Amino acid sequence: MKIASAIVAILIVLGVWSSAFVVREGQTAIVLQFGRIERTNDQPGLHFKWPFVQQVMRFDARIQTLDAQPERYFTLEKKSVKVDFYVKWRIAKNTTYYLATAGDLTQARQRLSPIIKDALRFEVNARPLDELISGGRKDITKRVRELADKSTRKSLGIEVVDVRIKQIDLPSEVSDSVYKRMRAERTKLANELRSTGKEAGEKIRADADRQRQVLIADAHRDAAKVRGEGDATAAQIYAKTYSQDPKFYDFYRSLQAYRHAFANGKGVLVLKSDSNFMRFFDNQDGNKR
Repeated sequence: MKIASAIVAILIVLGVWSSAFVVREGQTAIVLQFGRIERTNDQPGLHFKWPFVQQVMRFDARIQTLDAQPERYFTLEKKSVKVDFYVKWRIAKNTTYYLATAGDLTQARQRLSPIIKDALRFEVNARPLDELISGGRKDITKRVRELADKSTRKSLGIEVVDVRIKQIDLPSEVSDSVYKRMRAERTKLANELRSTGKEAGEKIRADADRQRQVLIADAHRDAAKVRGEGDATAAQIYAKTYSQDPKFYDFYRSLQAYRHAFANGKGVLVLKSDSNFMRFFDNQDGNKR
């Protein structure tokens, strides 16, 4: 009796143990019954199933990376380019994903890769080489993601999160022509910038010369005004001095004339002995004897 009770207890424990399962964060799961999908469990936590009859398959619901091999495409003008890209994706609907791939990650990547490549080929074929290498990558990857996502959601239960182009390689003959064209464009741009800078420099120099002339003219005008005012003041002082003592004024002016005449010590004057210029050499009053 005790043995039977123990066996029953063990069977109950095993039944409860096999009926409970846990879906972890970052996972999604489906419950299968005889190979048929019975239900899905998208939320993390503790879940239950029928023991021994139903089984659980868990999938990684986090973002996956598909780093495909570089693929060769042709542009609008039939020029060959090799495009290296990668894809970010995740499971959008686990039932569709299981039916399409049996839950095999390798098989999912193998089925996803041609869908991305076909969408990328369509976009590259519709664009010229100049647009492809100059600034069209963002538009291309956006369109590829939209086209691929629309297809993979229905057929694989996969959401294409992002598509990125890592590198675009050009054949040597195409590279030479592209580099020559780019060099010509840069040379043209550099010449335009130099011409614009030279023109701006000429304008700045012309404006500086004009301002210089204005400043010099203003300075000459102010200097002439100051000199005129100084000469007027000096004339007033001379007139006032002369009116106070005419003889001293004549004597002072004669001394100034002597100083300027003999300033360098090498000057020679030939004058008559009774010249009015030399009158103060004979008499301090300036009167001739």
